[in-house]
Amino acid sequence: MEKKVAIYRKEHFNAAHRLYVPEWPDSRNLEVFGKCSNPNYHGHNYELVVKVTGVPDAKTGYVINLSDLSDLIWKHVLVKFDHKNLNLDTKEFAHLNPTAENIVLVIYEILREKIDPVLGLSVRLYETERNFVEYPA
Repeated sequence: MEKKVAIYRKEHFNAAHRLYVPEWPDSRNLEVFGKCSNPNYHGHNYELVVKVTGVPDAKTGYVINLSDLSDLIWKHVLVKFDHKNLNLDTKEFAHLNPTAENIVLVIYEILREKIDPVLGLSVRLYETERNFVEYPA
């Protein structure tokens, strides 16, 4: 039986967003999303943890080169989302409510395309110190 190892890369980005359903009046959005539906947006200091699992390579000893993983996250996630208004500045959330749940799903899909499919992948996103989401669950 091959021994799988999990490696983690932690990153950080800041972004603004507004949670709302455009078809609803502001009163309904406020009822459902609270202050997160502020028409002038609000922001978070997101913490992103990417977990990759697999069997270490016999020669390198790596599951994945952490420098390469860091570069992938930077190029394909952080450049897109850091210091952006997710609703206004990103194509990913032009028509998708940027909840923490949706953000983690989008990040997962972006990275899944770039990481060897033989490797396991999960993404955890902290919206606050106490609120976080993870995919897959």
